[in-house]
Formats: sequence, structure tokens, C-alpha cells
Amino acid sequence: MTSIKFNLQAGIPTLDLRRYTKGTDADKKAFAEELGAAYRQVGFAAISGHGVRDKLIKEMYSEVKSFFSMPKKDKLKYSLSGSNNQRGFVKFGQEHAKGNDSADLKEFWQVGQTQIPNGADLSHYPPNVVVDEFPEFSKRADELYKSLESVGIIVLEAIAMHLELPLDYFTGYMKGGNSILRAIHYPPITNEPDSSVRSAAHEDINLITLLIGASASGLEVMGVDGKWNKVTADSEHIVMNCGDMLQRLTNHQLKSTTHRVVNPPRELWHTPRYSIPFFCHPQPHMKLDALSQCVPAGASPVDEPITAGEYLNERLTEIGLKNQQK
Repeated sequence: MTSIKFNLQAGIPTLDLRRYTKGTDADKKAFAEELGAAYRQVGFAAISGHGVRDKLIKEMYSEVKSFFSMPKKDKLKYSLSGSNNQRGFVKFGQEHAKGNDSADLKEFWQVGQTQIPNGADLSHYPPNVVVDEFPEFSKRADELYKSLESVGIIVLEAIAMHLELPLDYFTGYMKGGNSILRAIHYPPITNEPDSSVRSAAHEDINLITLLIGASASGLEVMGVDGKWNKVTADSEHIVMNCGDMLQRLTNHQLKSTTHRVVNPPRELWHTPRYSIPFFCHPQPHMKLDALSQCVPAGASPVDEPITAGEYLNERLTEIGLKNQQK
């Protein structure tokens, strides 16, 4: 098995994406193998050299902070529960982890695909929402969405190489896919919390997640020993993790690792936390049936066959986002 190097500060393996995008064939193969090893052993990795402009990231965080500073009544104007809370503003306490009735201590904003495939079922692609008070918000979000979608396609190409699939296996599903850019606000803690977490232990639904520098620490990843390991994102790295869809597709060979966001120390309760993850979803018709090369001879796949759209709808119900009222 390929060995992987851990960044002791980040707490997860770190890789330079330029080895894949600008390297030799041997560099590309080495990157794919190291990324595959990270997803098999840890489920998380961090990449530098991703090409997303630092200025754009800073501008987006500035827009996000401005939006969430608005009064609750103004934010609620942009709440669209009819879209299964997949676009616009999602109020504090709406979402909870699968199997956990306690709501996460966050509110968020969601942006989806603008380059919708011809003939697509538009029920999977509700329109994005424009914030009247901050006209640059939507522009920045769309630019960041497209930048992270491009990075996601490259990373998934490397994963395809690792899995010995055609290099474009994921590309056709990802272009025009149902990916989501989510801007999250964890407000300051003003009362003794019921638990020590802002976002309960969970796994992501999608193929892979890309997280650009969160404004404060708090992300923790569960190790194979069951212990929690701190992960720190910064402006140089994108933290990437394997989601449930990729885990299903690879018959659990690539790990969708449990993670959470914990409360800060009491002396920092007054500080908010912001983060911007990009959830890479394929087009809804993509089948998540386990790849034949990932199922041992004579064995049955771990999971039942399902499409990406069906699985997303199932999970949105489980976490309190589908068909909820404001």
C-alpha cells in the first residue's frame, strides 16, 4: 500500500495538485496513488496548488460575513424551503446530522449550478437567489462555484486514474452536475450549549467535498482508532474529503470519514465561525452501483443500487432539509 505523509499542523495528508496538472506521467500516477491511499486510510487530504485565487476567496468571505450580519427578518426573505433548502438562506437550527435530533448550531446560504444540462429535470436545479442588499454576493459565489467545480473535476480524474477507470469517468457527470456551494455561519455562543459541538458528527452525502479556509478552528476528523483529530484549513490549502456517494461507488474502499465541528474554548465563545465547503455532486442520473473491480469475487456489494438523485433526496429528508417549512 502506498504510504502517505501527514502534515502535523493540518492533521491530514497534504498533496500538491500541480504534480497532477503540470507534472510528468509518473508525477500524475504518483499523485493519484497518494490521493487514493489517503482516501482509503483517512478519507481526508489537503491540497495546495489548486489555482483558486486567494483574492476571490477573501472577497467571498467578506460578502458572506456582510450577509450574515443582517437582521434575521432580512435574511428570512431569502429562505426557500420549497427548494428542499438547496438554494438561498437556511435558517439557524434547520439542519441536523443523520440520526441526531439535535439541530446544528449554524445557518447557511446555498448556491447551485448555473450551467444546467439541456433536458435536465429542473426539479433538481432550482434557480439561485440574488441578494438585493449585496449585488456582488451572487457574482462572487458563481465565480467561486465554477473555480471549485473545475478543481473537483481534476481531483475526480485523479481518483479515476487510481481506480483504473477511464480518466473522464466522472467528468461527464460532474459538468452540469448538482454540486452545491455552501457558506456557513456559526454564530457566537451566548448561552451554555447543550453539547460541545456546533455541527454534530456526520458524513458528507456527495462524491467529494472541497473546503476553503475556514475563519476559525473547530473541524475534527475521526481516526481509525475512534479518536478525534483536529484539522486546520488555511488560505493555501483546500481540505478535501471523500463523501458517501464515492464510498458507495467504491464498495467502501474509499472512506467517507465521520467529522464534526466543535465549540471553541469558553474564552472564544463570543467569536463567530465561517466556512465555505463545496459539495461535488454529479448529475442526478449517475448510478452509484458498486464498481465491479471493487467487489471481491463471490461477494455482494455493501450497498443496494441507487442513483445520485435518489440518494440525495433520501439523505435530505434524513437531515431535515427536504420539504421543511420556514
